[in-house]
Amino acid sequence: MVNVTDIDGWRERTFSSLLSVVLVVGALSIGAMAPFLVQHGMWQVALADSVALAWLVVVWRRKHMAYATRVLHFLAVVYGLSVALMLTVGAASLSYLLGPPLVAAILLGLRPAMLAIALGAVTLVALGASGHISLSVPGWGSDPFKPSLVAALNYATVGAMLTLTCSTLLKGLSLSLAQARTAAATLETNQAVLHDLNSELELTSAAVARLNDMVLIARAVDDEDAGQPITFVNDAFVRRTGYAREDIVGHSLHVLQGPDTDPAVVARLVEAMRTDQPCSAELKSYTRAGEAYWVELQMLPFARSGARPSHWVVVGRDVTERRAAADAIHRLAFYDVLTGLPNRRLLMERLEAVLAPAGPAGELAAVLYLDLDNFKNVNDARGHATGDALLRHAAARLAGAVRPGDTVARIGGDEFVVLLAGLAAAPPTAARTALDVADQVREALAAPLDLDGQPFHIAASIGVALAPRAGAETATTAHDLLREADTAMYHAKAGGRNGVVLFEGAMLAQAQHRLTLERDLARAQDNGELAMHLQLQVDHRGNPVGAELLMRWQRAGGTMVPPDVFIPVAESSGLIVALGNWSLREACATWLALERAGHPLSLSVNVSPLQFRQPDFVQQVRAILAETGAPPGQLIFEVTEGLLVEDIGQTITRMHELAGLGIRFSVDDFGTGYSNLAYLKKMPLYELKIDRSFMHDTPNDPSSTAIVQSILAMAGHLGLRVVAEGIETEAQARYLAAHGSPCMQGYLYHRPMPLGQLVDRLRGA
Repeated sequence: MVNVTDIDGWRERTFSSLLSVVLVVGALSIGAMAPFLVQHGMWQVALADSVALAWLVVVWRRKHMAYATRVLHFLAVVYGLSVALMLTVGAASLSYLLGPPLVAAILLGLRPAMLAIALGAVTLVALGASGHISLSVPGWGSDPFKPSLVAALNYATVGAMLTLTCSTLLKGLSLSLAQARTAAATLETNQAVLHDLNSELELTSAAVARLNDMVLIARAVDDEDAGQPITFVNDAFVRRTGYAREDIVGHSLHVLQGPDTDPAVVARLVEAMRTDQPCSAELKSYTRAGEAYWVELQMLPFARSGARPSHWVVVGRDVTERRAAADAIHRLAFYDVLTGLPNRRLLMERLEAVLAPAGPAGELAAVLYLDLDNFKNVNDARGHATGDALLRHAAARLAGAVRPGDTVARIGGDEFVVLLAGLAAAPPTAARTALDVADQVREALAAPLDLDGQPFHIAASIGVALAPRAGAETATTAHDLLREADTAMYHAKAGGRNGVVLFEGAMLAQAQHRLTLERDLARAQDNGELAMHLQLQVDHRGNPVGAELLMRWQRAGGTMVPPDVFIPVAESSGLIVALGNWSLREACATWLALERAGHPLSLSVNVSPLQFRQPDFVQQVRAILAETGAPPGQLIFEVTEGLLVEDIGQTITRMHELAGLGIRFSVDDFGTGYSNLAYLKKMPLYELKIDRSFMHDTPNDPSSTAIVQSILAMAGHLGLRVVAEGIETEAQARYLAAHGSPCMQGYLYHRPMPLGQLVDRLRGA
């Protein structure tokens, strides 16, 4: 197909059409006119037309010829035909000479057209002046040259006018076509760019729509009360919020807020929009169904260069799981899992903040240290599930009993701490307030409690310590304050439990002394400071029937520490287990030494409840007996009544295991505690020991004497031996000799002494 987007292409197409039309018209004309022309003797015209037509056919067929050559052939045909017609027909065919310049102007341009005009003018002058054609002008006579010249000038003028018009028109057309080509090329380029931009926009739109992050676009408006109307949301936003696009587009961003959305964060975002600044935040937002979720927002203003933002692009990422994980980690780090109360770590942080020099001036704080009384009994009797339920109830009651703003923490086991901040400035007033809160707490805990149909009673021993004023000269750390409250709590337990004690300085000195004792006692065995003394037990005639081993502690400096001082320290610290094993070995070695001296006696050894309850206690006893070779039948284990009432089933089982080895059992300080008499007959007991507190006033005090008589009678019925402790007078000895003749132990007969002195005494008896 011929290209018509430029003038050359247009000319080629025009020439092709013109040539085809001329051939068709010429063929029809010759076919119709040739007979007529021949009949009237104008065969020359017919011949000229035929030759011209044949020539044009050759030009039409030779399409491989150059365009300009084909046009020149066409012009030559027209020019030759016009000359032939003028020579045969005359001046009437003069108009044919206008054909070549006009066709040349249209098909070749102005210069060929002007040459064709010049050729036509010369032809007219030559033909007219030579008389071949008749040209006349009125008044000029018979001179042929002048009319020929006038005709040539007229021809040249008209031809020039026509060709110039055609040339100018074609030049304008060429310029228009060039501009059209340029515009078309520019449009094509722009269309290509636009196509690429549309492709990128479609890709960007598809990518934004399919992002996992939520994207929305809001139109920026100056009226803050009107909000920022939403114009676009992506698929992720629709999925997460449950809003359909038609439900959210056109509405303000405020629709995403809810009751727990932080107003301060919202205010910061609004301020950023007001000042056209980008902003980021984490915000609690809400779905269409009202479900809260956390979203991390990035807000960016969109503006053309030099203009104010027209839109806000908001990119949001759902961080609900991350926030939940962070909250869970925070709770694990700072809160107790069982009760939900603050743990030790968070308590210490708040304590340190209260005690900091920059703390609230003029206000005092206090710490309440609580330990639930006899909580272990609940765990042992009812199981840990019940114990946990009781702890949760205790935590809830504690939280409800204190003032708003106070901190209730669980720091482990059954121990709780309450931090009271913002008390009065005067220490006496602050102390009274703290003690009042402690009493409220104790009363709240003591309210009736039902767990799975079982009634429970919660009691607590509470120690109270008052923090010094912030910035005081004597600084107190959080650990110091807790230690003081803990010390006061132990005094509350020692005072009978379920009480409140305010810390005093003397308590700390006592606690420090106790700590020193514990530390020194732990090293006493390795330093050789411990020894076993023996106190004889005699019958009613005063004859030795056995001995009790009693531990003594003489420090390196020579001072003696009484057993009633260091034995409780050993019990509370757990050192009693190691000391008990050591005393058992000493008992075995002592019996072997007495046997070698010729005075084998049954030896009584005190066994601590803590030592007795050790899982491997029986194995330890068996190993010591095998190691030393002492006969187990010569050892009597003295146990307290407290051992007999706690976990009675396991106690009886273990006693029978030891009895199977040959060990005998004695109940020490019988009558001072609560003994379940129904269980006594189930135990492999050998003897009962009457506590010295009953013997002190016997036989003068009727009550003490009645208790002693009852014990003697019960022992007689059970077939148990009786040893009366604390015999210091002859009256006590005579009374016992008259009432069953039990064995006796006391200063009247023998004081505790080392093994060597005891052997010497036995030899001298």
